[in-house]
Amino acid sequence: MTAGDFEHQNEARWAEYERLVGLMEKGKRSPEAEQLPRLFREVSLDLSLAESRMYGTRITERLNALVIRGYELIYRTRRGSWENVISFVSVRFPQAVRKEWRLFWLCNAVFWLPFFAMMLSAHHDIRWVQAVLGADGMASMEQMYGGKEEQLSHLRSEYGSNFMMFCFYIYNNVAIDFRIFAGGMAAGLGTLFFLLFNGLSIGASAGYVNHACNPASFWSFVAGHSSFELLGMVVSGMAGMRLGLAILQPGRLPRVRALVEASKQAMPLIYGAALMTTMAAVIEGFWSAQGIPYEWKYTVGIIGWIGHIAYFSLAGRRHAHAA
Repeated sequence: MTAGDFEHQNEARWAEYERLVGLMEKGKRSPEAEQLPRLFREVSLDLSLAESRMYGTRITERLNALVIRGYELIYRTRRGSWENVISFVSVRFPQAVRKEWRLFWLCNAVFWLPFFAMMLSAHHDIRWVQAVLGADGMASMEQMYGGKEEQLSHLRSEYGSNFMMFCFYIYNNVAIDFRIFAGGMAAGLGTLFFLLFNGLSIGASAGYVNHACNPASFWSFVAGHSSFELLGMVVSGMAGMRLGLAILQPGRLPRVRALVEASKQAMPLIYGAALMTTMAAVIEGFWSAQGIPYEWKYTVGIIGWIGHIAYFSLAGRRHAHAA
């Protein structure tokens, strides 16, 4: 095929692509906009063919300019679209959690069973809790949750401002979630270990507060952000276990390829966990530590847990049925 034949054969498609790009560059909406990605791929292929067959600079420069305009338009639209964010939060994230329902219940069991076992053991034998917390941990819990005034004064002296509390909590929460997620690279054992460890340590803290401190001070503080923080750990564990299973059971794929595919499946989970962790830090820094009546804090906490149960159970189902 000569350069002239190549240009004549594809001229109509190039003109349609250029017209559509021009409309979208001017901010005009077109019902044909959904065709742009397909046309972009076709023009990119034409450019590759023109270069490999050496059809001349006139054709290649024209096609190169069209490809650049289309790429910038598609990239700018995807990067700046809030619709993608809304779609992720309302549809793709809860769907991803439900899709991995087996991992969801596994990670919940690994975290919550030791949590409740350790918390309830304080009523029967406090030595288990003491062994987990150690002397420094028990002293810290007494200083923090000895009473409402002790809690507020400790927080003010420790962090100085709500913003600094937010910074500390998001650093701490992200570090925990990252360890849980990254532990999946050890064939999932690291993820299971960190979930178990956090369940034991948090349960021991709750049990010791109920035994030796002011329980209302503790539960009112953690109520508001607990659903975001603890479920965020569980979702991070799901993402880590997805990586671990790819290493243990790659199927017919090479392990590296299986790990890459598992990473793609885990991305919605880790993005969602990061969002939940950020929300937990916001609530923890700007709400939980304030001198607000306990009843209000408990109410917000209950709403948070009910909201998360409804969200993960129902959000995105209508879109799934439509698909």
